[in-house]
Amino acid sequence: MSMSRPAICIVLATALLCVPADGRDGPRFGKPADTARIAAWDIDVSPDGTGLPPGSGSVVQGARLFAEKCAMCHGAAGAGQPADRLTGGVGTLRAPRPIKTVASYWPYATTLFSYISSAMPINDPQSLTPDEVYALLAYLLSIDGIVGKDAVLDAGNLAEIRMPNRDGFRNVWDHPSP
Repeated sequence: MSMSRPAICIVLATALLCVPADGRDGPRFGKPADTARIAAWDIDVSPDGTGLPPGSGSVVQGARLFAEKCAMCHGAAGAGQPADRLTGGVGTLRAPRPIKTVASYWPYATTLFSYISSAMPINDPQSLTPDEVYALLAYLLSIDGIVGKDAVLDAGNLAEIRMPNRDGFRNVWDHPSP
């Protein structure tokens, strides 16, 4: 099946419109992002702690923040309702009804930091300061005994925390698929 002459003309005209008049490559959509804009979106944190910002937070500070900013969704002490449960559940992942929580599911405290700082609270994501995220993590991890009740978390010690499900995930970088 061949195209008609008018259809070929339309295709060629459309292709010519996509070529910039000044000879530069590309369609020139948008504008280049400046370094400040890129830095604002560069908030990911790796399992080894690369990308963690300066700051610190204690269990006591985290308990206050949790009551103020998180309990309305995650319940007292992270017990859940109306949103997901955050505490408990360790050892249930192989059960018929696993309970996926901070302690039972997440393999790294550092990636939990990344998630909280970028996505919480749900009504105002990215509004928490690094100090607040460290404090909230300290509090949540203390509930399940992963850190002590007197813990203070920061970029220097967060990557050292061994989460209960650390070995529950397969590292694709170390074990590529066949």
